[in-house]
Amino acid sequence: MTDRLYLRHSTDKQTNARQRHALGKLIDGGAPVYEDPATSTRVLSLERPGFKQLLEEAAVGDTIRIADAARLFRSVADVLALRPVLIRRGLHLRVESGLLSGIDLAADDSGTKMMIQVLAAVLEFQRDLISENTKEGVASAEASGKVLGRPAAFDEGTAAAVVKAYKKEGTAVKALARQHGVDPKTIRRALDSVGAREVPADLGELLGELDGEESPESEAPAAADPVVSIDVPGLLVEHLRNADDVALRDALSGGRTIRRGQGYSLRVAAPLGVHRAALEACAALAVDGASPAGRKACRVYAERVEAAPAARGMTAGTALSA
Repeated sequence: MTDRLYLRHSTDKQTNARQRHALGKLIDGGAPVYEDPATSTRVLSLERPGFKQLLEEAAVGDTIRIADAARLFRSVADVLALRPVLIRRGLHLRVESGLLSGIDLAADDSGTKMMIQVLAAVLEFQRDLISENTKEGVASAEASGKVLGRPAAFDEGTAAAVVKAYKKEGTAVKALARQHGVDPKTIRRALDSVGAREVPADLGELLGELDGEESPESEAPAAADPVVSIDVPGLLVEHLRNADDVALRDALSGGRTIRRGQGYSLRVAAPLGVHRAALEACAALAVDGASPAGRKACRVYAERVEAAPAARGMTAGTALSA
């Protein structure tokens, strides 16, 4: 009869050092080790390559030893699928540390069956509780305006300069990427968040300009900048409160707060140009590395702004919201 050791950790940023310490005497004694590195518990134990190899090499009477129960299973479904396999093959399963140490979890008696059911339910509850707490923490942080995620690729001033260089100076995306030492995707994401790469609605006018021809409509006076009401996500509102643009600050001061769960939006009636200026001022929140909440808020606001001109006959009383 042979002791066979099983080790698993969930991500490539984790190690199995603690498990090796718990199983140290057995490892030093030459017991075979089977591992599933960077393997989530969402993958059932019977579907993991390392554990499948262990089962293929194990003989009747062998004992599978793990540092703690969570290395092998964290759900009722996993336990219910695993135990019959171990029982049919005549294998034993023991945990080396904690309250379960010294108990054969693969035993086929009624007491062990009841204990396993309780254990699996507790482990699953623990996993769900951690998930719920994490989601609540993220939601609370976003509602309070905290920046989550990786650090931004560049600061607010640089992000605004990128948008300006692309729109007003015609600098290419790859040239901007080389200039700022980032991936072109980072530049495109920043530009797309404020609608800077949108194709003009009048392609005929664009083609006329490229051909050096003057469009008949070019002699007509430019249309007035329409005033539209658009819901600005609260995260962006907090970012824009201290903007240098006086017209933008005035528009925000006259907005109406719309509560949305733990967060809010500000319904702002302003010329379309003011909304576009607000998008450019938020460019730093949309770059690669900024918080997911910031990128989502910029994307939502950009979609609302870009939808405004498409609504013919839009008036100041028309609001764009999710």
